[in-house]
Amino acid sequence: MTEALLLALGASLAWGVADFVGPWQGKTLGVLRVMLWGQVAGLALLGIVTVARGEAPGDWAVLWAAVAALSGTLGLFAFYRGMATGTMSVVAPIAGASAIVPVVYGIATGDRPTALQLAGMAAAIVGVVLAAREQQAGGRRLAAGAGLALLAAIGFGFYFPPMHAAGAADPWWSAFVFRFTAAVVVLAAVAVRRPTLRLTRWPLVVVLAVGCVDTLGNLLFAASSSHGIISVTSVLASLYPIVTVVLAAGVLHERVAGVQRVGVVLTLAGVVLISV
Repeated sequence: MTEALLLALGASLAWGVADFVGPWQGKTLGVLRVMLWGQVAGLALLGIVTVARGEAPGDWAVLWAAVAALSGTLGLFAFYRGMATGTMSVVAPIAGASAIVPVVYGIATGDRPTALQLAGMAAAIVGVVLAAREQQAGGRRLAAGAGLALLAAIGFGFYFPPMHAAGAADPWWSAFVFRFTAAVVVLAAVAVRRPTLRLTRWPLVVVLAVGCVDTLGNLLFAASSSHGIISVTSVLASLYPIVTVVLAAGVLHERVAGVQRVGVVLTLAGVVLISV
């Protein structure tokens, strides 16, 4: 169990960094362009490792990773778009409420949440409502990017159960299947939207690094799945918004005011309580 906790926390750290740098670059370079090059980097990395290992998948359950990729990639697109239009310090915690989904799934499959986890779910829900509203001259309205952040939370939330099942079978192959499927989804979107894909050297290096770090997060979560139950590993991996919010405050000097700040704190506290 200790190994599972460390792997899940490692996934959270990797995702937190990738979910800050990726959308930050996406604001200027374009969401699909950043996502595509990130997928290319991750797929190339896992392809090399998979070939080097020389082992066939031991269980067809790794194909559950394809289902996780569909949900996770749609969630990631919504997350990037939400970050492009809203404040990172608001969008990331709302997306982090995805931790509720694996807990509910765990309850449905026999897990019993603690009082702290139930309190965390309540705090996260209230926090999302508060963080999603902002004060305007004519009254309150939905904060920019909040709707997309909610879509991201749903996409990320439904990533966890199938990816947990795939990772328990074979973390390396499940990570490869996930990245391959995600790359196909992003390529399909690129074929429809036809964005500019070329990047100069340093932006390309940064975006490729983001793809590798995000892939590391997927691999660490898949590896944690073979050592711990979903209601533990998934919610610990959902702590990534804390990293993103800290980076947004330290690097971009983002500030949120009033009720939204309370909502952000409540949402993050809720995710922590769910993890406890």
